[in-house]
Amino acid sequence: MSITVTPRAEEEIKKVKKEQNLPEETPLRLGVKGGGCSGFSYFMGFDGSQKPEDQVIEFNGLKVLVDPKSLTYISQIEIDFNEDVLNRGFVFKNPAAKSSCGCGHSFSV
Repeated sequence: MSITVTPRAEEEIKKVKKEQNLPEETPLRLGVKGGGCSGFSYFMGFDGSQKPEDQVIEFNGLKVLVDPKSLTYISQIEIDFNEDVLNRGFVFKNPAAKSSCGCGHSFSV
């Protein structure tokens, strides 16, 4: 498993956590769910309820939780943050994805 969060994405995640007045130790949950225009879609959100089966990855104090099913699809993903005026947001670079939609938030395997 080699999930990567770029420094730019890490900075933005920490900024959003602070804006939402969440404790610094609140982990980020990263996962995959069925749906989206390509079959699967990524989701991210802050989640204070770690489950025993979760994989835990840490990046400079940022704790990321991933459930085992999602890990099957995103074990090599890189999460970046794009600050372009027209396309501001998180970018998911997943080598396991056979195709993805134009928004970059859904994919197929």
